[in-house]
Amino acid sequence: MVDVILRLIDSNALNRLRSMSIEQLVLAFESGRLGDERPAGDPRFHRSFSVDIEGDFLEWADKSNGQLDAAASLILCDWSSVAEWRCWDGRLFLYVEPILGESFEDVDAFLNADIWTRLTTELSTKDRQSYSESVILDWMQRREQLGDTLNPDEDPRILPTMESHKSLTESLFDFIELSQEGGLNLLIGREFLEPEEWILNGEKLLEALK
Repeated sequence: MVDVILRLIDSNALNRLRSMSIEQLVLAFESGRLGDERPAGDPRFHRSFSVDIEGDFLEWADKSNGQLDAAASLILCDWSSVAEWRCWDGRLFLYVEPILGESFEDVDAFLNADIWTRLTTELSTKDRQSYSESVILDWMQRREQLGDTLNPDEDPRILPTMESHKSLTESLFDFIELSQEGGLNLLIGREFLEPEEWILNGEKLLEALK
């Protein structure tokens, strides 16, 4: 399984970067002067380190054809992010299906911005504890239907898995809540997904940045 990755992008920060030429960006990243201009990250969430993003952009610039393509735009989005949430794509069925009351055929459904819009609407009527508890209860019922044990003495992975579900669902709830703040756009992708296939604000990356 691979991770589905959600990022919240500060639209003002991204627009400032995109208003600069590649030469200006290279000089700024090389000198480190953009460090103070990066939007503040939410301490509850991970995001990529500035020095790693700077290196990624400079590596891209060495091979570029002089135009900001999808790969470069994805790097600039990463720089402009304030929070990142990720989990194994297979787990998202557990975290989304019970709340939306429907089943999805494959993990590609989670690249659809509409899914996250609907989840946001549903979670707006819940609190983080009740959401997390409902997911864990559904997971337990699924295990029972498959004939799998829920006895920690028989399967020592039960309690760590339950704690992992609790942590991930609570952080997803916080992420969705944070996404409602003004000026933040949702970026959706997966590990190993081509940059042009990432979804920003409901559209494929380059379409969204036109």
